Amino acid sequence: MIDLFVRALPLLEKAVVVTIGLGIGSFVLGSALGMLIALARISDARPLRWLAFAYVSVFRGTPLLIQILLIYFGLPNYGITIDPIPAALLALTLFSAAYLSENFRSGINAVDRGQWEAAWSMGMGYWKTLWRVILPQGLRIAIPPVGSRLIALMKDTSLASTVTVVELTRVADQLGATTFRYMDMFIIVGTIYWVINQLLTLLQTWLEEKLSRRYQ
Repeated sequence: MIDLFVRALPLLEKAVVVTIGLGIGSFVLGSALGMLIALARISDARPLRWLAFAYVSVFRGTPLLIQILLIYFGLPNYGITIDPIPAALLALTLFSAAYLSENFRSGINAVDRGQWEAAWSMGMGYWKTLWRVILPQGLRIAIPPVGSRLIALMKDTSLASTVTVVELTRVADQLGATTFRYMDMFIIVGTIYWVINQLLTLLQTWLEEKLSRRYQ
């Protein structure tokens, strides 16, 4: 297996970059969109709440694979053609935003209502209270589920192989086909995924401990 790993290393290095790029990129974009959706879910404007609810319902209620295929193969029917990597990034972003919005919303709602009332009694408006008082606490509460979503998202990038994105799973499939050593290749790639996610877990744990000490 070591000899196969050495032979595959140049391709695996490029695939790791693509995999991490898709995972981190969709997480950052999904977090931004997810925060907007979360704020819409807790707003007083009923149309915004319903739109946000519908978005979350659709993207959480349908498989990510279907979403990727619809974007890559379906949009060209309407004159919109997207290359494989941007298509996968878009699908992963839209998918992750639905889950991250619920993580953020839960974190915000977990902050004691008295925090809002105390800020308002000091003359702070809604948005000032939200940004200066509520969000810092809510995001700290949301770190564990958000970290878990990043780890899950990194594994979800494997589905990008279905639209010819050359990430880790695609490389394993290609090299398995040329060497007839599918088992070895998928063990190698599975180990790489595991290492990446262990590093992300350590980062999440460190961040949780740091913020816990800061707010004690």
